[in-house]
Amino acid sequence: MARSNGNTSRVDDLLASVTGDLLGDLPQAFTDNSIRVERILLEMVRPDPVQPRRVLPESIHLNFHNNRVTPTQALRELVQIVQIAARQRGRPFNNVLELLPNGDDERDDEPVVNLSPEETLLRDLVNLAITIRDDGQVNPLTVVDVSQGVTRLFRIETGERRYWATWLLRDFIPNYTGDGMIPCIIIPANRSSVFRQAKENTARSGLTAIALARQAALLLLTVHGYEVPAYAVGHEFYRQALDLDLRAKREYTDMILSAMGGIKRAQFSLIKSLLRLSDEALELADRHDIEEKKLRYVANIATEYHAEVIRQIIDFNLTSKQVKELCEGETLDASQDDPVDKVSPAASKLAKVTQTINATTPQELARALMQQEKDAAIARARLQAMRKLISEAERYLSDE
Repeated sequence: MARSNGNTSRVDDLLASVTGDLLGDLPQAFTDNSIRVERILLEMVRPDPVQPRRVLPESIHLNFHNNRVTPTQALRELVQIVQIAARQRGRPFNNVLELLPNGDDERDDEPVVNLSPEETLLRDLVNLAITIRDDGQVNPLTVVDVSQGVTRLFRIETGERRYWATWLLRDFIPNYTGDGMIPCIIIPANRSSVFRQAKENTARSGLTAIALARQAALLLLTVHGYEVPAYAVGHEFYRQALDLDLRAKREYTDMILSAMGGIKRAQFSLIKSLLRLSDEALELADRHDIEEKKLRYVANIATEYHAEVIRQIIDFNLTSKQVKELCEGETLDASQDDPVDKVSPAASKLAKVTQTINATTPQELARALMQQEKDAAIARARLQAMRKLISEAERYLSDE
């Protein structure tokens, strides 16, 4: 109990001495009464539903913001997903604290453990929760006051990971002794800024290429006068930005590029183009944090191939050069505009190959693929694509 009191005192001292450094690029002085810092009940704080950075997996994110689950239930879903993934990898756990590495047991010859994205997410949240428990919340959230009447409500502008880590600490980590409050810098509703949110996002680590694409979209939509909803949105909301550009709003160009981390126009366009990926591909790429320099090639091929190529990037850990070669192959370039009854030359050639299937051996096929691709990962990816094509062809024949 002494530790808890010490932490509360330390946080109170911190909040009492907040300076302009903590307020980032807010133009007002802290003496302005329109900006204040308070300790707020967790139940009164909600994450921003259109925040480009996803803390929780997409399905849980949507369920939570559509009020289908509470914060505790959302985290329980995450824990259950991680438990299943960990059990499949031979690392079962009952308490989330078991996800943290045990320094006493670590050895130099210990094999590196490859965690699933969900395992990594939960482990990082648990680690942050323990830091908050031991050292206090040293960095307040920035929240927008969206209270209506007597109902007090605050929307997170920056600091969503700290919000979920605090819920995790309260409901999933034993011996919690806090008061259910979280320190927040409070911004009036008319002073909220997507630019400040963007700068916070790009200044911190862990922003995926897909999150950057959503960030670019949100900035473009805002300066073009689109209404940003206060509820969870799907991928189509962000895809509206594909029809927008910086040229039409030159007066905001420097601000947007600065908020995106000081990138160039060309890089901004490449990031925005990732919104062309299919829904499934977007979620896979976001979950596995696939780099933009790999995704740029996938975004240029037919939509129906997006998710399959993303899976091959994940399964074979393809480099950007390998992704480029894979996406430029004739299998993915086949025209999708042919009438139903017209058979492409590529399909005819492939059909003839099936007549000579017994004239070769698996070893010969493997050698031929290596001669053609000059890369084992690309060769395996070609075979996996062929396996999927054959499976779908069999299904089509069954329907005939």
